[in-house]
Amino acid sequence: MLLSYLKIAWKVLLRRKVFTAISLFGISFTLMILLVVAALYDHTVGPHTPEKRVDRLLFINHMRLWSPENQSNSSIGYSFLDRYVRTMRTPEKVAIATMAGGSVVAYLGNQKLKLDLRATDGEFWQVLDFEFLAGRPYSALEVREAARVAVINETTSRRYFGTTRGVVGRTLEAEDQRYRVVGVVRDVPATRRNTYADLWIPLTVSTVNLRNPDYLGECIAIVLARRAADVAAVQEEFRRVVRQVPVQDPKLFTEVRVYAEPLLATMLRELTGEDGPDAGVGQFVGFTVGLSLLFMLLPALNLVNLNVSRMLERRSEIGVRKAFGATNATLVGQFLVENVFLTFVGGLLGLGLAAGTLHLLNGSSLIDYADFTLSRRVFGVGLGAVLFFGMLSGVYPAYKMSKLPAVQALKGGTNA
Repeated sequence: MLLSYLKIAWKVLLRRKVFTAISLFGISFTLMILLVVAALYDHTVGPHTPEKRVDRLLFINHMRLWSPENQSNSSIGYSFLDRYVRTMRTPEKVAIATMAGGSVVAYLGNQKLKLDLRATDGEFWQVLDFEFLAGRPYSALEVREAARVAVINETTSRRYFGTTRGVVGRTLEAEDQRYRVVGVVRDVPATRRNTYADLWIPLTVSTVNLRNPDYLGECIAIVLARRAADVAAVQEEFRRVVRQVPVQDPKLFTEVRVYAEPLLATMLRELTGEDGPDAGVGQFVGFTVGLSLLFMLLPALNLVNLNVSRMLERRSEIGVRKAFGATNATLVGQFLVENVFLTFVGGLLGLGLAAGTLHLLNGSSLIDYADFTLSRRVFGVGLGAVLFFGMLSGVYPAYKMSKLPAVQALKGGTNA
């Protein structure tokens, strides 16, 4: 029965090529936009290298010293993170690194290379899951001993050394400092703001003043929970710790506001400056879902009108089917299968358009080391959107035409 419905659906699509083309354009364009947005979101906050265990990670990267009269905010000082975060008992590990934004210059002959720099501790490589193409990460011992070692990304290795092979053990010079390369990792897209860099070096050989007692500074902490279920317990322990933190300058400030948050919340806080404990995640999710539904609803309404017009041309067919005993449920099922088939074809076109758009975006240099792809999660979103779109635009026309009396349908088909 299903195969027969699909054959009928294919013949119906070929019968009115203009209606079919309009319908496919609306479906494919809508799904292309949704898939591109879903891919961008997935590659920004989803489980990708090096934040593969994103469901177990919490980020502490922004502090606000607050009073009704005064406010001061920035990244966090190393001393604060080392004293109050690294000593927490609930997490499995805590890593400390500098925030994104710093850069150094390396020279290769007359060529000037600007490299984005991040200084880290040894735990940074244990909390995160970088893909090493060669060598290894530097160790906690090398950090303590202030060894001038470095990990570089694939692109830097190619630009500076001309290859990614045989690079380990060679020397890279930047800002008059010489570093021995111990590892080469796969490029990390710039959308991964807490981990991205061209060059990673130990905190102890960086310009960061590790003895500065100020709460505000230029560092972040990345906390790895033992299990995803322990994330809430880690956040609760951190809240208890923060409540006991003394305010450094009570004459200016009365409260220290700092949060341990999942990746999405940290990004929203950075974008919006939200000062609440949830960074507006609930509002963002609600707004995004509502906007997506509205975005699908508008073309769905147009498709409803096209479907009604197309089905009106088939009144005689409906009348004959009813005269031979076809029930309303059978007709509704047939029309829904036809409409889902149409949206599936449009979905395939939308999938191809989305893949092409992401390929162009990857090659545009708008985002450093962008590697946007249609992952299984994004494909699942697309499949769900196709089914939702097909049902949304097909239920009403199918129900309306199935309710058409057989005599009226035959009469309308004859007059037509």
